[in-house]
Amino acid sequence: MTPPPILLRAPAERRGVPARWVAVACLALPAFAAPAREPALREDVSAALTRLQSRQEATAADLARFYGERGFEPAWFANGRPTAQAGEAVALLRTAVSHGLEPADYDAEGLAQRLRDAYRETIAATDTALTSGLFAFLRNLGRGRIVPPRLRFEPARRMDEPDLARVVAEATTAGRLPGLAARLAPASAQYERLRGALARYRVLASEPVAALPAVRKLAPGQDYAGIAALHRLLVALGDLAPGTGVPQRYEGEIVAAVRRFQERHGLDADGVIGKASLAALNAPLRGRVRQIELALERLRWLPPLTADKLIVVNVPEFRLRAMRRDGETFSTALRMNVIVGRALDTQTPMLIEELRRIEFRPYWNIPPSIARKEVVPRLRREPEYLAREAMEFVPTRGGRPTTEPSEAMLEAVLRGEARIRQRPGPRNALGAIKFVFPNNANIYLHHTPGTALFARGRRDFSHGCIRVEAPVELARFVLEEETGWDEARILAAMREDASPRTLRVRTPIPVLVFYTTAVAEEDGRMFFLPDLYGHDAALDAALRQRP
Repeated sequence: MTPPPILLRAPAERRGVPARWVAVACLALPAFAAPAREPALREDVSAALTRLQSRQEATAADLARFYGERGFEPAWFANGRPTAQAGEAVALLRTAVSHGLEPADYDAEGLAQRLRDAYRETIAATDTALTSGLFAFLRNLGRGRIVPPRLRFEPARRMDEPDLARVVAEATTAGRLPGLAARLAPASAQYERLRGALARYRVLASEPVAALPAVRKLAPGQDYAGIAALHRLLVALGDLAPGTGVPQRYEGEIVAAVRRFQERHGLDADGVIGKASLAALNAPLRGRVRQIELALERLRWLPPLTADKLIVVNVPEFRLRAMRRDGETFSTALRMNVIVGRALDTQTPMLIEELRRIEFRPYWNIPPSIARKEVVPRLRREPEYLAREAMEFVPTRGGRPTTEPSEAMLEAVLRGEARIRQRPGPRNALGAIKFVFPNNANIYLHHTPGTALFARGRRDFSHGCIRVEAPVELARFVLEEETGWDEARILAAMREDASPRTLRVRTPIPVLVFYTTAVAEEDGRMFFLPDLYGHDAALDAALRQRP
Protein backbone atom coordinates (compact mmCIF):
# COMPACT_ATOMS: atom_id res chain seq x y z
CA MET A 1 0.00 0.00 0.00
CA THR A 2 1.31 3.45 -0.86
CA PRO A 3 1.60 6.31 1.61
CA PRO A 4 -1.17 8.88 1.78
CA PRO A 5 -0.84 11.16 -1.27
CA ILE A 6 -0.94 14.30 0.88
CA LEU A 7 2.66 13.64 1.94
CA LEU A 8 4.02 13.08 -1.55
CA ARG A 9 2.74 16.17 -3.34
CA ALA A 10 5.10 18.69 -4.87
CA PRO A 11 6.00 21.66 -2.61
CA ALA A 12 3.58 24.01 -4.41
CA GLU A 13 0.76 21.56 -3.73
CA ARG A 14 1.44 21.07 -0.04
CA ARG A 15 -0.39 24.20 1.13
CA GLY A 16 2.81 25.94 2.23
CA VAL A 17 3.95 23.20 4.63
CA PRO A 18 7.77 23.38 5.13
CA ALA A 19 9.64 20.61 3.40
CA ARG A 20 11.41 19.57 6.61
CA TRP A 21 8.09 18.40 8.10
CA VAL A 22 7.39 16.25 5.09
CA ALA A 23 10.92 14.88 5.26
CA VAL A 24 10.47 13.93 8.89
CA ALA A 25 7.17 12.27 8.14
CA CYS A 26 8.69 10.31 5.29
CA LEU A 27 11.25 8.82 7.69
CA ALA A 28 8.37 6.69 8.92
CA LEU A 29 7.45 5.33 5.46
CA PRO A 30 8.21 1.70 6.37
CA ALA A 31 5.37 1.86 8.89
CA PHE A 32 2.94 2.75 6.10
CA ALA A 33 3.10 -0.78 4.78
CA ALA A 34 0.83 -1.91 7.63
CA PRO A 35 -2.76 -2.40 6.45
CA ALA A 36 -5.18 0.31 7.56
CA ARG A 37 -8.54 -0.66 8.99
CA GLU A 38 -10.14 2.49 7.61
CA PRO A 39 -8.23 3.82 4.56
CA ALA A 40 -10.45 6.89 4.22
CA LEU A 41 -9.99 7.80 7.89
CA ARG A 42 -6.26 7.21 7.54
CA GLU A 43 -6.14 9.80 4.76
CA ASP A 44 -8.27 12.17 6.87
CA VAL A 45 -5.72 11.95 9.69
CA SER A 46 -2.89 12.69 7.26
CA ALA A 47 -4.68 15.73 5.87
CA ALA A 48 -5.64 17.02 9.33
CA LEU A 49 -2.06 16.58 10.48
CA THR A 50 -0.74 18.62 7.57
CA ARG A 51 -3.11 21.48 8.35
CA LEU A 52 -2.19 21.39 12.04
CA GLN A 53 1.55 21.34 11.37
CA SER A 54 1.36 24.54 9.37
CA ARG A 55 0.28 26.34 12.58
CA GLN A 56 2.29 24.49 15.23
CA GLU A 57 5.92 24.35 14.25
CA ALA A 58 7.15 23.40 17.74
CA THR A 59 5.43 20.00 17.66
CA ALA A 60 5.41 19.38 13.89
CA ALA A 61 8.24 16.83 13.78
CA ASP A 62 6.93 14.96 16.83
CA LEU A 63 3.44 14.79 15.32
CA ALA A 64 4.75 13.53 11.99
CA ARG A 65 6.75 10.75 13.67
CA PHE A 66 3.96 9.81 16.07
CA TYR A 67 1.35 9.34 13.37
CA GLY A 68 3.77 8.02 10.76
CA GLU A 69 4.81 5.17 13.04
CA ARG A 70 1.20 4.16 13.61
CA GLY A 71 0.32 4.18 9.92
CA PHE A 72 -1.71 7.39 10.29
CA GLU A 73 -4.46 5.65 12.19
CA PRO A 74 -6.20 7.65 14.95
CA ALA A 75 -4.53 7.47 18.35
CA TRP A 76 -7.52 8.29 20.54
CA PHE A 77 -10.48 6.76 18.68
CA ALA A 78 -11.51 3.17 18.00
CA ASN A 79 -14.57 2.16 16.00
CA GLY A 80 -15.54 5.80 15.75
CA ARG A 81 -15.61 6.39 19.52
CA PRO A 82 -13.08 7.97 21.92
CA THR A 83 -10.99 5.46 23.85
CA ALA A 84 -10.50 5.45 27.60
CA GLN A 85 -7.00 6.77 26.98
CA ALA A 86 -8.47 9.80 25.22
CA GLY A 87 -10.12 10.67 28.52
CA GLU A 88 -6.82 10.12 30.32
CA ALA A 89 -5.07 12.46 27.89
CA VAL A 90 -7.61 15.25 28.53
CA ALA A 91 -7.36 14.65 32.29
CA LEU A 92 -3.59 15.01 31.95
CA LEU A 93 -4.01 18.36 30.17
CA ARG A 94 -6.27 19.55 32.98
CA THR A 95 -3.45 18.97 35.49
CA ALA A 96 -1.55 21.81 33.82
CA VAL A 97 -3.13 24.23 36.30
CA SER A 98 -1.42 22.47 39.22
CA HIS A 99 1.95 23.17 37.58
CA GLY A 100 1.27 26.86 37.12
CA LEU A 101 0.49 26.33 33.42
CA GLU A 102 -2.72 27.25 31.60
CA PRO A 103 -4.98 24.34 30.53
CA ALA A 104 -6.51 26.72 27.97
CA ASP A 105 -3.12 26.85 26.20
CA TYR A 106 -3.69 23.20 25.31
CA ASP A 107 -7.47 23.55 24.78
CA ALA A 108 -8.20 21.00 27.51
CA GLU A 109 -11.90 21.84 27.88
CA GLY A 110 -12.40 22.34 24.15
CA LEU A 111 -10.91 18.93 23.45
CA ALA A 112 -13.10 17.34 26.10
CA GLN A 113 -16.14 18.74 24.32
CA ARG A 114 -14.85 17.69 20.91
CA LEU A 115 -14.33 14.15 22.15
CA ARG A 116 -17.93 14.04 23.32
CA ASP A 117 -19.29 15.47 20.07
CA ALA A 118 -16.94 13.84 17.56
CA TYR A 119 -18.47 12.27 14.46
CA ARG A 120 -17.00 10.68 11.36
CA GLU A 121 -15.98 13.93 9.66
CA THR A 122 -14.25 15.39 12.75
CA ILE A 123 -12.46 12.37 14.21
CA ALA A 124 -9.18 13.07 12.41
CA ALA A 125 -9.05 16.76 13.35
CA THR A 126 -9.94 16.01 16.99
CA ASP A 127 -7.44 13.18 17.22
CA THR A 128 -4.52 15.23 15.88
CA ALA A 129 -5.50 18.27 17.95
CA LEU A 130 -5.49 16.18 21.13
CA THR A 131 -2.06 14.78 20.32
CA SER A 132 -0.75 18.26 19.54
CA GLY A 133 -2.09 19.64 22.83
CA LEU A 134 -0.56 16.74 24.73
CA PHE A 135 2.83 17.25 23.10
CA ALA A 136 2.74 21.01 23.77
CA PHE A 137 1.85 20.47 27.43
CA LEU A 138 4.56 17.89 28.00
CA ARG A 139 7.19 20.06 26.29
CA ASN A 140 6.18 23.11 28.34
CA LEU A 141 6.14 21.03 31.51
CA GLY A 142 9.65 19.71 30.98
CA ARG A 143 11.37 22.75 29.42
CA GLY A 144 9.21 25.80 30.11
CA ARG A 145 7.28 28.06 27.76
CA ILE A 146 9.89 30.79 27.23
CA VAL A 147 13.39 30.42 25.76
CA PRO A 148 15.61 31.31 28.76
CA PRO A 149 18.21 33.48 26.92
CA ARG A 150 15.40 35.93 26.14
CA LEU A 151 15.30 36.66 29.87
CA ARG A 152 19.02 36.83 30.70
CA PHE A 153 19.51 33.20 31.63
CA GLU A 154 21.47 30.75 29.51
CA PRO A 155 22.35 27.48 31.26
CA ALA A 156 25.81 26.12 30.57
CA ARG A 157 24.33 22.67 30.03
CA ARG A 158 21.46 22.24 27.60
CA MET A 159 18.60 19.89 28.29
CA ASP A 160 18.06 17.05 25.86
CA GLU A 161 14.98 17.50 23.70
CA PRO A 162 12.44 14.88 24.80
CA ASP A 163 11.36 12.39 22.14
CA LEU A 164 7.67 13.06 22.70
CA ALA A 165 6.51 10.77 19.89
CA ARG A 166 8.25 7.82 21.53
CA VAL A 167 7.37 8.83 25.11
CA VAL A 168 3.65 9.19 24.41
CA ALA A 169 3.49 6.08 22.22
CA GLU A 170 5.19 3.94 24.85
CA ALA A 171 3.05 5.37 27.67
CA THR A 172 -0.10 4.76 25.66
CA THR A 173 0.88 1.17 24.88
CA ALA A 174 1.85 0.43 28.49
CA GLY A 175 -1.16 2.19 30.05
CA ARG A 176 1.05 4.74 31.83
CA LEU A 177 -0.34 7.93 30.32
CA PRO A 178 -1.50 9.46 33.65
CA GLY A 179 2.07 9.28 35.01
CA LEU A 180 3.69 11.28 32.21
CA ALA A 181 3.41 14.63 34.01
CA ALA A 182 5.31 13.33 37.04
CA ARG A 183 7.92 11.80 34.74
CA LEU A 184 8.64 14.95 32.71
CA ALA A 185 8.20 17.68 35.35
CA PRO A 186 11.32 18.91 37.19
CA ALA A 187 12.51 16.32 39.73
CA SER A 188 12.91 18.88 42.50
CA ALA A 189 11.64 19.09 46.07
CA GLN A 190 11.36 22.85 45.62
CA TYR A 191 9.15 22.32 42.58
CA GLU A 192 6.79 20.03 44.49
CA ARG A 193 6.67 22.34 47.51
CA LEU A 194 5.81 25.25 45.22
CA ARG A 195 3.01 23.22 43.62
CA GLY A 196 1.54 22.63 47.07
CA ALA A 197 1.84 26.33 47.89
CA LEU A 198 0.24 27.22 44.57
CA ALA A 199 -2.88 25.22 45.42
CA ARG A 200 -3.06 26.79 48.87
CA TYR A 201 -2.61 30.38 47.69
CA ARG A 202 -5.17 29.92 44.94
CA VAL A 203 -7.71 29.05 47.61
CA LEU A 204 -6.66 32.07 49.69
CA ALA A 205 -6.83 34.35 46.66
CA SER A 206 -10.37 33.19 45.90
CA GLU A 207 -11.64 34.39 49.27
CA PRO A 208 -12.48 38.07 49.89
CA VAL A 209 -9.95 39.89 52.07
CA ALA A 210 -10.63 43.37 53.43
CA ALA A 211 -7.77 45.85 53.10
CA LEU A 212 -6.15 46.86 56.36
CA PRO A 213 -6.78 50.46 57.43
CA ALA A 214 -4.00 52.89 56.50
CA VAL A 215 -1.48 53.69 59.19
CA ARG A 216 1.64 55.81 58.97
CA LYS A 217 3.60 53.82 61.51
CA LEU A 218 2.25 51.20 63.90
CA ALA A 219 4.62 50.27 66.71
CA PRO A 220 4.08 47.58 69.36
CA GLY A 221 1.78 48.73 72.16
CA GLN A 222 -0.27 51.14 70.05
CA ASP A 223 -4.00 51.02 69.33
CA TYR A 224 -5.05 50.01 65.82
CA ALA A 225 -8.51 50.03 64.28
CA GLY A 226 -7.62 47.15 61.99
CA ILE A 227 -6.39 44.75 64.66
CA ALA A 228 -9.16 42.17 64.00
CA ALA A 229 -8.58 42.26 60.23
CA LEU A 230 -4.83 41.96 60.76
CA HIS A 231 -5.43 38.98 63.05
CA ARG A 232 -7.59 37.22 60.42
CA LEU A 233 -5.01 37.80 57.69
CA LEU A 234 -2.07 36.53 59.73
CA VAL A 235 -3.99 33.40 60.71
CA ALA A 236 -4.94 32.73 57.07
CA LEU A 237 -1.32 33.14 55.95
CA GLY A 238 -0.01 30.84 58.67
CA ASP A 239 2.00 33.45 60.60
CA LEU A 240 -0.37 33.32 63.59
CA ALA A 241 -1.75 30.19 65.25
CA PRO A 242 -5.52 29.81 64.69
CA GLY A 243 -6.33 29.60 68.40
CA THR A 244 -4.65 32.90 69.26
CA GLY A 245 -7.06 35.48 70.66
CA VAL A 246 -7.55 38.92 69.16
CA PRO A 247 -5.69 41.46 71.36
CA GLN A 248 -7.06 44.84 72.39
CA ARG A 249 -4.10 46.66 70.88
CA TYR A 250 -1.08 45.86 68.73
CA GLU A 251 1.04 43.83 71.12
CA GLY A 252 2.08 40.35 72.16
CA GLU A 253 1.77 37.39 69.82
CA ILE A 254 0.38 39.39 66.93
CA VAL A 255 3.58 41.47 66.85
CA ALA A 256 5.63 38.27 66.70
CA ALA A 257 3.40 37.11 63.83
CA VAL A 258 4.04 40.36 61.96
CA ARG A 259 7.77 39.80 62.41
CA ARG A 260 7.38 36.35 60.87
CA PHE A 261 5.41 37.88 58.00
CA GLN A 262 8.09 40.55 57.48
CA GLU A 263 10.85 37.94 57.40
CA ARG A 264 8.94 35.94 54.78
CA HIS A 265 8.51 39.01 52.57
CA GLY A 266 12.06 40.34 52.54
CA LEU A 267 11.35 43.17 55.01
CA ASP A 268 13.17 44.27 58.16
CA ALA A 269 11.61 42.01 60.80
CA ASP A 270 11.20 44.68 63.48
CA GLY A 271 7.47 44.25 64.12
CA VAL A 272 6.79 47.86 63.15
CA ILE A 273 4.16 48.26 60.42
CA GLY A 274 5.26 51.10 58.19
CA LYS A 275 4.64 51.89 54.53
CA ALA A 276 6.47 48.85 53.11
CA SER A 277 4.99 46.36 55.57
CA LEU A 278 1.46 47.69 55.11
CA ALA A 279 1.84 47.44 51.32
CA ALA A 280 2.99 43.81 51.64
CA LEU A 281 0.11 42.96 54.00
CA ASN A 282 -2.40 44.53 51.61
CA ALA A 283 -0.88 43.03 48.45
CA PRO A 284 -3.54 41.06 46.51
CA LEU A 285 -2.98 37.34 46.98
CA ARG A 286 -3.50 36.73 43.27
CA GLY A 287 -0.13 38.47 42.89
CA ARG A 288 1.44 35.87 45.20
CA VAL A 289 -0.15 33.17 43.04
CA ARG A 290 1.53 34.70 40.00
CA GLN A 291 4.90 34.81 41.77
CA ILE A 292 4.63 31.06 42.44
CA GLU A 293 3.67 30.40 38.81
CA LEU A 294 6.72 32.35 37.60
CA ALA A 295 8.95 30.46 40.05
CA LEU A 296 7.70 27.14 38.65
CA GLU A 297 8.38 28.36 35.12
CA ARG A 298 12.00 29.20 35.95
CA LEU A 299 12.58 25.80 37.56
CA ARG A 300 11.53 24.22 34.27
CA TRP A 301 14.45 25.97 32.56
CA LEU A 302 17.04 24.06 34.59
CA PRO A 303 18.85 21.01 33.23
CA PRO A 304 18.96 17.90 35.42
CA LEU A 305 21.36 18.41 38.33
CA THR A 306 23.00 15.07 38.99
CA ALA A 307 25.91 16.00 41.27
CA ASP A 308 26.03 15.03 44.94
CA LYS A 309 26.47 18.65 46.03
CA LEU A 310 24.99 21.91 44.84
CA ILE A 311 25.48 25.59 45.72
CA VAL A 312 22.49 27.84 45.00
CA VAL A 313 22.43 31.63 45.23
CA ASN A 314 18.99 33.22 44.98
CA VAL A 315 19.64 36.82 44.01
CA PRO A 316 16.44 38.60 45.16
CA GLU A 317 16.55 36.68 48.45
CA PHE A 318 20.22 37.60 49.09
CA ARG A 319 20.77 34.03 50.27
CA LEU A 320 23.12 31.15 49.53
CA ARG A 321 22.26 27.53 50.19
CA ALA A 322 24.81 24.73 50.14
CA MET A 323 22.96 21.48 49.45
CA ARG A 324 23.62 17.75 49.51
CA ARG A 325 21.86 15.09 47.49
CA ASP A 326 19.19 13.27 49.45
CA GLY A 327 17.94 10.47 47.23
CA GLU A 328 16.35 11.98 44.13
CA THR A 329 16.56 15.57 45.35
CA PHE A 330 18.64 17.88 47.60
CA SER A 331 18.44 18.96 51.23
CA THR A 332 19.97 22.14 52.62
CA ALA A 333 23.17 21.71 54.63
CA LEU A 334 24.16 25.37 55.01
CA ARG A 335 22.52 28.80 54.63
CA MET A 336 24.06 32.25 54.67
CA ASN A 337 23.42 35.83 53.63
CA VAL A 338 25.08 37.20 50.51
CA ILE A 339 25.58 40.57 48.83
CA VAL A 340 24.79 40.75 45.11
CA GLY A 341 25.10 43.21 42.24
CA ARG A 342 23.39 46.56 42.33
CA ALA A 343 19.94 46.63 40.74
CA LEU A 344 20.64 49.92 39.00
CA ASP A 345 23.74 49.15 36.96
CA THR A 346 25.69 46.01 37.94
CA GLN A 347 23.15 43.21 38.19
CA THR A 348 24.37 39.72 39.01
CA PRO A 349 23.52 37.44 36.06
CA MET A 350 21.78 34.07 36.29
CA LEU A 351 24.05 31.17 35.37
CA ILE A 352 25.05 27.56 36.03
CA GLU A 353 28.73 26.65 36.20
CA GLU A 354 31.02 24.40 38.25
CA LEU A 355 33.11 25.48 41.23
CA ARG A 356 36.56 24.21 40.34
CA ARG A 357 39.04 25.91 42.67
CA ILE A 358 39.49 28.00 45.79
CA GLU A 359 42.02 30.83 46.00
CA PHE A 360 43.34 31.74 49.44
CA ARG A 361 44.74 35.25 49.90
CA PRO A 362 43.78 36.12 46.32
CA TYR A 363 44.80 39.08 44.23
CA TRP A 364 41.88 41.12 42.97
CA ASN A 365 42.31 41.65 39.25
CA ILE A 366 40.09 44.67 38.76
CA PRO A 367 37.77 44.13 35.77
CA PRO A 368 38.61 46.45 32.85
CA SER A 369 35.19 48.12 33.00
CA ILE A 370 35.64 49.04 36.68
CA ALA A 371 39.22 50.16 36.04
CA ARG A 372 38.14 52.47 33.21
CA LYS A 373 35.00 53.90 34.81
CA GLU A 374 36.06 54.15 38.44
CA VAL A 375 39.70 53.48 39.31
CA VAL A 376 41.50 55.44 36.59
CA PRO A 377 39.41 58.62 37.11
CA ARG A 378 39.98 58.37 40.85
CA LEU A 379 43.72 57.89 40.47
CA ARG A 380 43.86 61.03 38.34
CA ARG A 381 42.20 62.92 41.20
CA GLU A 382 44.00 61.09 44.03
CA PRO A 383 47.31 59.46 42.98
CA GLU A 384 47.82 58.32 46.58
CA TYR A 385 44.74 56.08 46.25
CA LEU A 386 46.91 53.42 44.56
CA ALA A 387 49.19 52.97 47.57
CA ARG A 388 46.41 53.38 50.12
CA GLU A 389 44.42 50.54 48.55
CA ALA A 390 47.51 48.31 48.00
CA MET A 391 47.05 48.36 44.22
CA GLU A 392 49.58 47.98 41.44
CA PHE A 393 49.85 48.11 37.65
CA VAL A 394 50.67 44.91 35.77
CA PRO A 395 51.63 45.09 32.05
CA THR A 396 49.57 42.63 30.00
CA ARG A 397 52.54 41.53 27.84
CA GLY A 398 54.92 40.76 30.66
CA GLY A 399 57.04 43.03 32.79
CA ARG A 400 57.31 43.83 36.46
CA PRO A 401 54.38 45.23 38.42
CA THR A 402 54.73 48.86 39.43
CA THR A 403 53.13 51.02 42.09
CA GLU A 404 53.85 54.34 40.36
CA PRO A 405 50.57 55.99 39.23
CA SER A 406 51.98 57.69 36.15
CA GLU A 407 49.83 59.09 33.35
CA ALA A 408 51.55 56.69 30.96
CA MET A 409 50.38 53.73 33.02
CA LEU A 410 46.84 55.09 33.27
CA GLU A 411 46.73 55.44 29.48
CA ALA A 412 48.08 51.89 29.14
CA VAL A 413 45.19 50.63 31.28
CA LEU A 414 42.69 52.48 29.10
CA ARG A 415 44.25 50.91 25.98
CA GLY A 416 44.17 47.42 27.48
CA GLU A 417 47.98 47.20 27.64
CA ALA A 418 48.05 47.03 31.44
CA ARG A 419 45.71 46.03 34.23
CA ILE A 420 45.28 47.07 37.84
CA ARG A 421 45.23 44.56 40.65
CA GLN A 422 44.93 44.75 44.42
CA ARG A 423 47.41 42.78 46.46
CA PRO A 424 46.31 40.38 49.22
CA GLY A 425 45.80 42.09 52.54
CA PRO A 426 43.27 43.62 54.92
CA ARG A 427 41.97 46.08 52.29
CA ASN A 428 41.58 43.53 49.50
CA ALA A 429 38.01 43.62 48.16
CA LEU A 430 37.93 39.82 47.88
CA GLY A 431 38.92 39.29 51.48
CA ALA A 432 40.95 36.19 52.23
CA ILE A 433 39.22 33.61 50.05
CA LYS A 434 37.68 33.37 46.60
CA PHE A 435 35.51 30.56 45.17
CA VAL A 436 36.01 30.27 41.42
CA PHE A 437 33.48 28.82 38.98
CA PRO A 438 34.74 29.95 35.54
CA ASN A 439 32.09 31.81 33.53
CA ASN A 440 31.85 34.38 30.76
CA ALA A 441 30.56 37.07 33.12
CA ASN A 442 33.61 36.78 35.42
CA ILE A 443 31.37 36.26 38.47
CA TYR A 444 32.63 34.49 41.58
CA LEU A 445 31.91 34.04 45.30
CA HIS A 446 34.25 35.71 47.75
CA HIS A 447 34.92 36.86 51.29
CA THR A 448 34.86 40.57 52.11
CA PRO A 449 36.53 42.68 54.82
CA GLY A 450 33.38 44.84 55.04
CA THR A 451 30.87 42.69 56.95
CA ALA A 452 28.49 45.39 58.23
CA LEU A 453 26.38 45.29 55.06
CA PHE A 454 25.27 41.72 55.75
CA ALA A 455 22.98 43.06 58.48
CA ARG A 456 20.97 45.12 55.97
CA GLY A 457 17.64 43.81 54.71
CA ARG A 458 18.37 44.75 51.10
CA ARG A 459 21.87 43.74 50.03
CA ASP A 460 22.55 44.72 46.42
CA PHE A 461 25.84 46.59 46.79
CA SER A 462 28.41 44.79 44.63
CA HIS A 463 29.71 45.19 41.09
CA GLY A 464 28.09 41.84 40.22
CA CYS A 465 30.16 39.31 42.15
CA ILE A 466 28.70 37.63 45.22
CA ARG A 467 30.08 38.32 48.70
CA VAL A 468 29.44 35.54 51.21
CA GLU A 469 28.80 36.06 54.92
CA ALA A 470 30.35 32.81 56.17
CA PRO A 471 33.32 31.96 53.89
CA VAL A 472 34.96 29.53 56.31
CA GLU A 473 31.77 27.43 56.60
CA LEU A 474 31.38 27.45 52.83
CA ALA A 475 35.00 26.37 52.39
CA ARG A 476 34.45 23.51 54.84
CA PHE A 477 31.44 22.38 52.79
CA VAL A 478 33.41 22.52 49.53
CA LEU A 479 36.53 20.84 50.95
CA GLU A 480 34.99 18.29 53.32
CA GLU A 481 36.11 15.43 51.07
CA GLU A 482 39.65 16.81 50.69
CA THR A 483 42.13 15.15 53.06
CA GLY A 484 43.47 17.45 55.77
CA TRP A 485 41.37 20.51 54.98
CA ASP A 486 39.62 21.04 58.29
CA GLU A 487 38.57 24.42 59.71
CA ALA A 488 41.95 25.06 61.36
CA ARG A 489 43.82 24.60 58.08
CA ILE A 490 41.34 26.79 56.21
CA LEU A 491 41.78 29.58 58.76
CA ALA A 492 45.56 29.23 58.58
CA ALA A 493 45.45 29.62 54.78
CA MET A 494 43.40 32.80 55.22
CA ARG A 495 45.75 34.47 57.75
CA GLU A 496 47.40 37.75 56.78
CA ASP A 497 50.88 36.25 56.93
CA ALA A 498 49.94 33.35 54.61
CA SER A 499 51.05 33.29 50.99
CA PRO A 500 48.54 33.24 48.11
CA ARG A 501 47.53 29.69 47.25
CA THR A 502 45.18 28.04 44.76
CA LEU A 503 43.54 24.72 45.59
CA ARG A 504 41.72 22.70 42.95
CA VAL A 505 38.49 21.03 44.04
CA ARG A 506 38.69 17.30 43.41
CA THR A 507 35.02 16.96 42.46
CA PRO A 508 33.65 20.17 40.89
CA ILE A 509 30.41 21.40 42.47
CA PRO A 510 27.64 22.99 40.36
CA VAL A 511 26.90 26.59 41.29
CA LEU A 512 23.46 27.86 40.34
CA VAL A 513 23.01 31.63 40.48
CA PHE A 514 19.25 31.87 40.23
CA TYR A 515 16.43 34.40 40.40
CA THR A 516 13.09 33.60 41.98
CA THR A 517 10.85 35.76 44.14
CA ALA A 518 8.87 32.82 45.54
CA VAL A 519 10.64 30.22 47.69
CA ALA A 520 9.03 27.27 49.48
CA GLU A 521 11.14 26.38 52.50
CA GLU A 522 11.57 22.85 53.80
CA ASP A 523 9.61 23.74 56.96
CA GLY A 524 6.55 24.70 54.90
CA ARG A 525 6.94 28.50 55.02
CA MET A 526 6.51 30.50 51.82
CA PHE A 527 8.85 33.42 51.19
CA PHE A 528 7.90 36.18 48.75
CA LEU A 529 10.63 38.62 47.77
CA PRO A 530 10.57 41.97 45.97
CA ASP A 531 11.30 41.82 42.23
CA LEU A 532 14.80 43.29 42.68
CA TYR A 533 15.86 43.39 39.01
CA GLY A 534 12.41 43.44 37.41
CA HIS A 535 12.87 39.92 36.02
CA ASP A 536 9.42 38.81 37.22
CA ALA A 537 7.79 41.68 35.39
CA ALA A 538 9.71 40.81 32.21
CA LEU A 539 8.83 37.10 32.43
CA ASP A 540 5.17 37.85 33.14
CA ALA A 541 4.98 40.16 30.13
CA ALA A 542 6.74 37.62 27.88
CA LEU A 543 4.32 34.86 28.90
CA ARG A 544 1.29 37.07 28.30
CA GLN A 545 2.57 38.11 24.86
CA ARG A 546 2.95 34.55 23.58
CA PRO A 547 0.67 33.73 20.63
